[in-house]
Amino acid sequence: MSKIRTFTLEELSALTDTPKRTVRYYIQRGLLDRPAGEKRGAHYLQRHLEQLLEIRKWQAAGLSLERIAELLTGDAGVEPPPPRRKPGDVEVWSHTLLAEGVELRINPTQAGLSPAQIRKLTEYVMDAVSKLEDEK
Repeated sequence: MSKIRTFTLEELSALTDTPKRTVRYYIQRGLLDRPAGEKRGAHYLQRHLEQLLEIRKWQAAGLSLERIAELLTGDAGVEPPPPRRKPGDVEVWSHTLLAEGVELRINPTQAGLSPAQIRKLTEYVMDAVSKLEDEK
């Protein structure tokens, strides 16, 4: 029989790179469940670690604590937006010249497209642009 893993506030704070004061604040705001036990006997479980990591993920995506609270208590099927871009970030783009002055730019990671899907989309758009040029 396996023993349930518990964490002290210090361990939880270190594992998630979240100050202890912030963990307490999240509990106060209702974003994080209260610890099991009280005072010096208080301890945190795997679910606390997962909740805190979820909060950190949403924050990295630029959401406010109010919005995070809504998402945590509401529709769990909502995916966070991609993290905000910042200077120095490296991105790979697919860039296709379709016609003079017409270009197609796709960020495959953000679009969630496979190389085959990008090829198919590019072919479809190139065909549409070609038809438009034929109408000129």
